[in-house]
Amino acid sequence: MSKECTKKADYEVGYGKPPKNTRFKSGESGNPAGRPRGALSVGTIVQKYSAEKLDVLENGRPRRMSKLEIVIKTLLAKAAKGDVRATEVLIKLCQRAEGEEADRPRFLELTNEDDSIIERYVALRRAQGEVGA
Repeated sequence: MSKECTKKADYEVGYGKPPKNTRFKSGESGNPAGRPRGALSVGTIVQKYSAEKLDVLENGRPRRMSKLEIVIKTLLAKAAKGDVRATEVLIKLCQRAEGEEADRPRFLELTNEDDSIIERYVALRRAQGEVGA
């Protein structure tokens, strides 16, 4: 064994504290060939470009629609004509959307009592001139 290995370190070596000679030098990256700064993920790129609006003719009338809307409408049309692959893709999209919807917080529906309380409150505020008719 060399002297360096047997020599007691001036500092503690252990979990989260590697030997000083194996640490990255100051300003040196641990992943020099990694993702460059500002590079977008695939999901971000898909969101960005699927939200772009295009002018399309729908039933002979011009309309602006997002690319995502156009793709979904096209899938629906193909599925309605019996395209099995389009139907499968649409079913998967619907299942995914339902899963995302289930993850969102649900708000309670108003009861008749809640509606009457709100109506009385609005009527009171109108009588005081604080709410427009």
